[in-house]
Amino acid sequence: MTTAKEAPSIIPDFGEEETDRKICFIASKGTLDMVYPSLVMANAALMEGVETHIFFTFWGMDIITKKHMEDLQFTWLGNTAMHPPGKKMHMPQGLAGLPGMTGMATKMMKKQIADLDVPEVPEFVRMIADAGGHLWACKMSVDMMGLAKEDMIDEVEDVITATDFIELSDGGQVIFT
Repeated sequence: MTTAKEAPSIIPDFGEEETDRKICFIASKGTLDMVYPSLVMANAALMEGVETHIFFTFWGMDIITKKHMEDLQFTWLGNTAMHPPGKKMHMPQGLAGLPGMTGMATKMMKKQIADLDVPEVPEFVRMIADAGGHLWACKMSVDMMGLAKEDMIDEVEDVITATDFIELSDGGQVIFT
């Protein structure tokens, strides 16, 4: 019987050739713990030469909205897996709702991210755009939240409909985060 420790790692080889691969992320959440997966994976795809798109919708709009992108928060409320870094204990859910806990959890997560030399959200989003990543805002979410394109960072290419996103993602891998 083979255990996980004995199983060989499979590492894809993309070679040095140009790729026609495309990956499209749907970023629907605006908390720190839900923002970074899209950004990290989009950055990795761009580094591999993969055409990369991020479609920001619902609370994911906070990632690209000038008013909110500098102040994304983290809460462990509802996250039963939450534990202090390096500790085996889990944080009691009842504490998460107490005043100041979201601020404490946000500060802790930002420190952990900074310790890994990962850029903060605004810088990371701009780096992705500068590397050729395409940033799109969801029209329905823009309308629902009373926003306009001017409320978003300049790197957002356009406000598009879900139908537009389906068209641009044709032939690509779509990942919902």
